[in-house]
Amino acid sequence: MGSYPEEEVDDDEFAKLIRRMNPPRVVIDNDSHHDATVIRVDSVNKHGILLEVVQVLTDLDLVISKAYISSDGSWFMDVFNVTDLDGNKVWNKEIISYITKSLESDACFFPKLRSSVGITPSKEQTLIEVTGSDRPGLLSEICAVLATQLCHVDKAELWTHNTRVAAVLHVTDESTGGAIEDPERLSAIKKLLCNVLKGYNDSRTGKMTVSMGLTHVDRRLHQLMFDDRDYERVGMKAEVNDKSAPQVTVTDCLEKDYTVVILRSKDRPKLLFDTICTLTDMQYVVFHGTVSSGKEGAYQEYYIRHVDGLPISSEGERQRLIQCLEAAIERRASEGLELELRTEDRFGFLSEITRIFRENGLTIRRAEISTEEGKVVDTFYLSEMSGNPIDAKTIDSIRRQIGQTVLRVKQNPLLPSKPPDVGSTVSLIFSNLFRASFQNLRST
Repeated sequence: MGSYPEEEVDDDEFAKLIRRMNPPRVVIDNDSHHDATVIRVDSVNKHGILLEVVQVLTDLDLVISKAYISSDGSWFMDVFNVTDLDGNKVWNKEIISYITKSLESDACFFPKLRSSVGITPSKEQTLIEVTGSDRPGLLSEICAVLATQLCHVDKAELWTHNTRVAAVLHVTDESTGGAIEDPERLSAIKKLLCNVLKGYNDSRTGKMTVSMGLTHVDRRLHQLMFDDRDYERVGMKAEVNDKSAPQVTVTDCLEKDYTVVILRSKDRPKLLFDTICTLTDMQYVVFHGTVSSGKEGAYQEYYIRHVDGLPISSEGERQRLIQCLEAAIERRASEGLELELRTEDRFGFLSEITRIFRENGLTIRRAEISTEEGKVVDTFYLSEMSGNPIDAKTIDSIRRQIGQTVLRVKQNPLLPSKPPDVGSTVSLIFSNLFRASFQNLRST
């Protein structure tokens, strides 16, 4: 599930000529729909184009509420209803211009010219990719190793799913601010991190790679977890009647020679990207599709075939696709207490923060780490090592150690909602009764 095979990427000159004679056309419409911006994309078809388009939109943090997909034959025609994270239409001229230029560029419609998969060589940062068995304190140990080797984490993202973990980290040399180029130092970092990743009683040992460059983090994380087979549920019992779990069905459409995939799940940001990414990297082509989302959940329906033009033909392949799509939806699920940190960046801060989490008996379910103009902007999803909700005393302890102004605690989905204040409710009722009685007396 890595980069496209070389023969798929290298178009012949005739195919390139056809594309240049029929350049992609993007229309962004803010008039035809009352509460969404409508984006229409027409182009010559190419495997992977749908993912590239969705990737451009989701990288801008746009929410795709509806989508209509049609790429039957040699033409690609898609319509997306999008809003910003606040539910507003997209009016910003710079964003509109960026969408148009990105989707009409060769970089979007010639995958070999765009390194959203794989690594873009760069002397600015060193890329570290990690997969292995998840355990409490793992990120803390990784950060501690990097700190001792004088590496600064500029950006990182970590996902956990089904007892497995994957992380992509962009790090720099603390002294130079650029990529770490010394081969001996890179070898020492790799050796230390491999020791950290050694699992206990795990037949699948941890893996890691170190290189100089950049990558599309979200898509790379999907590939890393797929390669680590996190979708396999060996020894795990499926929870019966779990309404929060995604529902995936894969059936045959014999009259049209398609395989029909239907997904139902809770709605969340980047959901469409996660499913299209998985279908594309598993070498399936979406010929037709309908997507809708709202308060009641998300619904996705796709008519697909394998890149060889054939629908799914075996029960084993059908079950594997179901498991992989379920995993793709679950990997980014926001479980646990969400903490957001914003403060001045300094060397060793990430190592210190993750150590505090570990010492308070917390495990990291997911993490998004970045630096913006000298400031740390980190989001962590945490739970107790036992899996129980985090109590108020632990939260207060973390706040005292990290700083009240640095840490923002968001809603904890694992805790039951707070019951209403009985006293205030009763007083409101009597207040309304008194007001009504007083108005009746005045009217008589």
